[in-house]
Amino acid sequence: MDAQRAQEISSSPNMKSVEYNGQEVYIEHVDRSSGLATIHPLNEPNNKQSVSISELSEA
Repeated sequence: MDAQRAQEISSSPNMKSVEYNGQEVYIEHVDRSSGLATIHPLNEPNNKQSVSISELSEA
């Protein structure tokens, strides 16, 4: 995924299906300057992690 699309998804009021390592995740924040996104699994909102935007995919 590119940074622009990740930003669009994180800003959208509608939930989009995004995957990281085969698991559906929610994008909380996108840092375009570093190329990282803060995400968490849909069923684990307290399990936040920063990952490379390029490792995210839209399902």
